[in-house]
Amino acid sequence: MTPVSGEEVTIGIDIGTTAVKAVAADADGRVVARTRIPHQLRVPAPDRLEHDADEAWRRGPLAALNQLARPDALAVAVSAMVPSLTAVDADGRPISPGLLYGDGRGRVPGTPADGPFPVGEAAEFLRWTAAHAPDAAGYWPAPAVANYALAGQAVVDFPTAFTAAPLFDATGWNAEVCGQYGATAGQLPRVEAPGTAAGQVGDAVVAVGAIDALCEQLVSGADNAGDVLVLCGTTLIVWVTVPEAQQVPGLWTIPTATGMSQIGGASNAGGLFLGWVDRVLAPGNADAVDPRRVPVWSPYLRGERTPFHDPDRRGMLDGLELGHDAAALRRAAFEASGFVVRQLIELSGAGVTRIVAAGGGTRVLPWMQAIADATGRPVQVSGVAEGAALGAAFLARMAVGKESAITDAARWATVERVVEPRAAWVEPVGERYRRFLELASLR
Repeated sequence: MTPVSGEEVTIGIDIGTTAVKAVAADADGRVVARTRIPHQLRVPAPDRLEHDADEAWRRGPLAALNQLARPDALAVAVSAMVPSLTAVDADGRPISPGLLYGDGRGRVPGTPADGPFPVGEAAEFLRWTAAHAPDAAGYWPAPAVANYALAGQAVVDFPTAFTAAPLFDATGWNAEVCGQYGATAGQLPRVEAPGTAAGQVGDAVVAVGAIDALCEQLVSGADNAGDVLVLCGTTLIVWVTVPEAQQVPGLWTIPTATGMSQIGGASNAGGLFLGWVDRVLAPGNADAVDPRRVPVWSPYLRGERTPFHDPDRRGMLDGLELGHDAAALRRAAFEASGFVVRQLIELSGAGVTRIVAAGGGTRVLPWMQAIADATGRPVQVSGVAEGAALGAAFLARMAVGKESAITDAARWATVERVVEPRAAWVEPVGERYRRFLELASLR
């Protein structure tokens, strides 16, 4: 796209589980250019989940920036999933696998994953990586690799660093703890606040970004009490906004930039599960199914995060009959994801006013319909599927003085469409939801 004179364009780059997504946005949050660079998600063993870190974290962001072709951009910022870790050489090039959230090499023996992020997972990543690449120049998560590739600066944001506890504490990288896991504090990246300038790529400032889910939240508009934000990516994430922090067993509670809190968490019943279903089933129209003839999936192919925190939980398919076809099984898979959304909402105990769906999965219409049917509520679908990249683009504006408050990102929120629950599906879906809960209790 040819640059328009007078546009204050910034770029957001999101390193996702299956692709790098990037957008260029103007001052009003309108996307004026976008690109997607796919990369391989490697599962070398049932308990492994990794990237070729050079492909996904270094070359992917560089290729995305090049394909956007916006030399007029004022600034660029990177968001990424957490936790992640790789070893790098003196030139910042990854030399070990890029370990991702949920990989068994991050499991802490005998410790339940009951915090907002599995406490100690990043530290165990460091233990494994340092042992397998002891001569590495550094041990960096995905955004540090990308920021170094762009600007020669190995830097991450404070939220990303905090997910690396106990390696990181309120004062910085804890040298003693890092040593216990095989590294020095100096081998870990610099930490700065989101939206601050970190370096330069061409004529553009490289800004410090943030965790992908945080960037999605910034531009979702789901900031009021009772708002439910459903992030439909490789991981399914559900956040219910509540006025005050509260603790519910199995759920996570985090503060928001507006002074409220969110309760909910991440589930493996998102794109990771649905993508597997898509690969193993024949084509079928999930919307052309008899509402009363759908089986029930328990969607935990890689264990489950919230609310069970059980890496050994596995999937099952219940109630199969000869009349079921690929379309019925696909619909069941989308319903299972919707059932997880409903389950997390109900466990939160919070009053719900509306549901906002964001992320790349919002372009999968049967998924959105299943969430509406499963929850019995309208689903407002975000106008920009690349929400994490868009949120990063807003943080890039902060680094060049175009924005002063992170909460102002809410003005970039747009709704593309509203998906209504269907009356004919309410009763049979409700019956299947009860069976879904029964299956979950069998573990």
